[in-house]
Amino acid sequence: VACPKGFEPFPQIVDRARELAAYSEGKITVTDLVAEAAGGAEVLYTDVWASMGQESSAEERRAAFADYQINLDVVGMADPEAIVLHCLPAHRGEEIAAEVIDGPRSVVWDQAENRLHAQKALLAKLLP
Repeated sequence: VACPKGFEPFPQIVDRARELAAYSEGKITVTDLVAEAAGGAEVLYTDVWASMGQESSAEERRAAFADYQINLDVVGMADPEAIVLHCLPAHRGEEIAAEVIDGPRSVVWDQAENRLHAQKALLAKLLP
């Protein structure tokens, strides 16, 4: 995870992730350095910088996260076969550059399609 100071994941979530990573020989890194997180990464994942309910802090968050955009430079730091994910909706030019979300490493639309099938299954289960 690369994020500005003050926006780190909750410590208990990081601790639990580290416990789970021990079983798979995974590695959990939380840093404020994009290059440290993206360097050699097989997957780059981003989300909007201000979610619903955070509109009042959107400008502050845009300023804090400005250096954390997934752009071609960040993609270039990752593994040559790395994929890019985003849970949508995306704000092109903010958390992700248009040339990345529309680029050859993006699997954002496949990701969205998978979510659609999961939601359809849930509806089929819940509806009489």
